[in-house]
Amino acid sequence: MTKVLLVCMANICRSPMAKVTCEAATEALLPRPTGLRAWLARKPLRFDSAGSHAALGRATVDLRARKALASRGFASAVQRARRISANDFSQSDLILAMDAAVLSDLKKQCPPEHQHKLHRFLDFTPALMGQDVPDPYFGDAQGFAHVLALCETGAQHLVTALINGDVPGVRVTA
Repeated sequence: MTKVLLVCMANICRSPMAKVTCEAATEALLPRPTGLRAWLARKPLRFDSAGSHAALGRATVDLRARKALASRGFASAVQRARRISANDFSQSDLILAMDAAVLSDLKKQCPPEHQHKLHRFLDFTPALMGQDVPDPYFGDAQGFAHVLALCETGAQHLVTALINGDVPGVRVTA
């Protein structure tokens, strides 16, 4: 199983939205096998999210993020915020930051042997490579809709790259 960790600052907007869109893209691009046992046994991609500076109070996903997801037909993000841990660096196959500041924070925390796992979320989307997913927290609903659109596009490209073996050092296995 390939484990992908999506990281934003507080883990209440961008990374939970990216997680939901990545899970949906995986469902669309890797349909479930038939039968419950087959479905339970086959989870080639697993997504999680965390924050580089998530509050210790374990906040829930921002209501505006949940509304944006619901408006596009996605399941709601129901997780509680958590801060990235030392174990995340060794247990994840790929760690994707939502912006340059988060990537910089991750590089400072990440042990040298796991630095190769760090990238920006949009680095697998050719037209958006090297760009940030902006933080919508201090904005309005339009900002959340824009972030969701970026997450949808990024998720499609990321999952496709993972399935096709186009992510260096990461191999998706059933």
